[in-house]
Amino acid sequence: MITDPLEKFIADALYEDIGSGDHTTLACIPPDAVGKAVLLVKQGGVIAGIQVACKVFAAFDPTLMVDVKIPDGTRIKTGDQAFIVAGKQQSILQTERLVLNILQRMSGIATRTALFVDQVSGTPAKILDTRKTTPNMRYLEKEAVRIGGGYNHRMGLYDMILIKDNHIDYAGGITPALDRTISYLNTKNLNLKIEIEARNLTDVREILAYGKVNRILLDNFTPKRLGKAIHLIGGQVETEASGGITLENIRNYALTGVDFISVGGLTHQIFSLDMSLKAIS
Repeated sequence: MITDPLEKFIADALYEDIGSGDHTTLACIPPDAVGKAVLLVKQGGVIAGIQVACKVFAAFDPTLMVDVKIPDGTRIKTGDQAFIVAGKQQSILQTERLVLNILQRMSGIATRTALFVDQVSGTPAKILDTRKTTPNMRYLEKEAVRIGGGYNHRMGLYDMILIKDNHIDYAGGITPALDRTISYLNTKNLNLKIEIEARNLTDVREILAYGKVNRILLDNFTPKRLGKAIHLIGGQVETEASGGITLENIRNYALTGVDFISVGGLTHQIFSLDMSLKAIS
């Protein structure tokens, strides 16, 4: 049984694409034919997924050899050649689409993340991703955010407490939600960080009075209101801004002194970077 999430993803993705066999390749290409292919960059940005691509090749055919020319995290331009893969032509053809899908999407995410990171340069703010990811591709998409210069928020629902507006409303308020959370963590003997959402300055005051939280999520605040909240919190806990934040306004949020800015659009509002895998002699 495969337990490593990346290994499982690669195995599932290869099966999804190849199924009972790539009959086109098997029909056209002799099994002993060998060749090379180059990853050709057709659009500028930040490349991500090179190491994952290498693992795809190795998982499908360990005899494939990859000569990496441009590593993950490098700024790329049209015409760059990121790697050359050599080996059985059948293996190159059968892995081509999966490798390109991974590289194009991860590079798109890394490129978009880098744009946001550039906008907050010189401020203390760190750019965070969210759980707004493609099902079963979260590991890769969050890795692409990291490659682009951002930081990962929680991986899932299991590794952090994040009490949001619906939790608060269902629980009957901030204080009841925190009471139940503290009790639950003690009962389960869990050591998880606690973050809770504040929708206004009154919420911020109630959270600060309660204590026992690690971070306050300031959701849908304007930069002006966010600045007031940051001043009120005064460094007692970490702060995170989210909601309505774009490339055009993110610097105004960052200049408030907020610690983190989470941007769902890093992973769910992106364009894949254009590249191709071309046979060469």
